Amino acid sequence: MALNRGPHTGLHHHLTAGAHWEINLAHSPNGLELIPPLPPSEDVLGQTVPAKQNRIVGGGLASPNTWKWQASLRVQSGTCYNHVCGGVLIRKQWVLTTAQCVDHLAVSMVVLGDYDLITSENAREQYYAVSAIYIHPSWNRNLADGNDIALIRLSSDVILNSYVQLGTLPTSGQTLSGSVCYTTGWGVTQTGGLYSAILKEASLAVLDYGTCSSSTYWGSVVKPNMICAGGGTNAACTGDSGGPLNCQVGNTYVVHGLVSFVSAAGCNTINKPTVFTRVSNYLPWIQSVSTYELFN
Repeated sequence: MALNRGPHTGLHHHLTAGAHWEINLAHSPNGLELIPPLPPSEDVLGQTVPAKQNRIVGGGLASPNTWKWQASLRVQSGTCYNHVCGGVLIRKQWVLTTAQCVDHLAVSMVVLGDYDLITSENAREQYYAVSAIYIHPSWNRNLADGNDIALIRLSSDVILNSYVQLGTLPTSGQTLSGSVCYTTGWGVTQTGGLYSAILKEASLAVLDYGTCSSSTYWGSVVKPNMICAGGGTNAACTGDSGGPLNCQVGNTYVVHGLVSFVSAAGCNTINKPTVFTRVSNYLPWIQSVSTYELFN
């Protein structure tokens, strides 16, 4: 799905949503564009593999209640809270997202269980204030360096129900060979286009690191702590940043990636697949932050 154009920092164009940041890409030599969830025993993890009917740039509308760990990060503007990025619920009080989504944007609210950004669905939606934000210590706003990951602590525990569940994180070293993956979000549906009011999904083929880091594709921009997926008709885009790459493992979808960046030439540029933060590389950091803060 495409995302609305968001902040640009140095040689990257962030895929965060909204008109809050606009930085000229003329001095972006690498041509990158940024794209704006550890379970207690009683929690139900993940989601049984759903039947797919609609497929974002590219893709189609997601079925309601399919991606129950999808979060919407909001920034206050007057009396409104506008969607700027996606995220993933990984514990009852913790949401995983990308660093770019919380580095400069004043994210103050997280919404779970949302499907339609315009129509209120009171029985489904849960609204939480942001209690604290933890950005990976090696993040430096250069997307090509990776480490585009952050944790948001919510003001209180989320209520798990038919509309909201925890996302399943990968195990260390889990591979994506042959996996069916979907990216989800409310981002723009074409480069430079408008946001989608309804949650969308797109099926993306995962590229191996050797291919994606070759000169024909992203070259040295892509690092082993990233995942490449898409690169043609389907892609993530502005407003999708921080959202999940959900990959089928057995009968469950596992959150292997977080939307990080695309080509400044366009969200679905050929041979420039969407690049995701590889979640499995950051499991120790996620565990250390969420566990330490839980008891302090």
